[in-house]
Amino acid sequence: MAEQRTNLSPRRTRRSRADIVEAALGILEEQGLPDLTMRRLGEVLDLQASALYWHFTNKQSLLAAVSERILAPVTAGGWESGSLRDAVIEAGTQLHECLLAWRDGSELVSSSLALGLIDAPLHEPLIATARRLGAPEALARTAAEAVTHFVIGHAFHEQQQRQAARLGALAASRPGAAPEHPETPSTPPSEFSAGLELIAAGVEASVGASPA
Repeated sequence: MAEQRTNLSPRRTRRSRADIVEAALGILEEQGLPDLTMRRLGEVLDLQASALYWHFTNKQSLLAAVSERILAPVTAGGWESGSLRDAVIEAGTQLHECLLAWRDGSELVSSSLALGLIDAPLHEPLIATARRLGAPEALARTAAEAVTHFVIGHAFHEQQQRQAARLGALAASRPGAAPEHPETPSTPPSEFSAGLELIAAGVEASVGASPA
């Protein structure tokens, strides 16, 4: 009797959408956004790159999912702020922390927003706060736009400086430069806080000027 042979190859572990996003975050943190490719992601997960398209129609949809994962703590909202001004400061601070928590986080989120692939992260939370406080929703929407653009721009600037410091390209003579501590933002935190406070003060003044 002839020996029965099988040609079954070992089955690869099935990966969920969440698994793929987490792996992508790992590549982003370790190697940066330029190296976050479908081919590299497939290698990390031991999958054919084509298998990734079962969950994501293209690379941009993957990057959008990664952006949403980065922004998850912000979009959850739930702030117990005493005023819209306080909510603006809390939202901006949290967004700033989320972007800086991941290498190239600001660049990735900015790109996803610009392409309309994700919702603006602060709109719903700040509008919900405005409703709760009886403040104008239009003002909350404008505040969300202003804070989002300010924070993303500021975080991008900080992360660019960190990268320059890692590469030894940050001029040591420049005020605030700290190439010996590449993970330390070269822009003083007080500058970010002051800018955010300025936006918040404008929101507070606008609430006071709004008709009852």
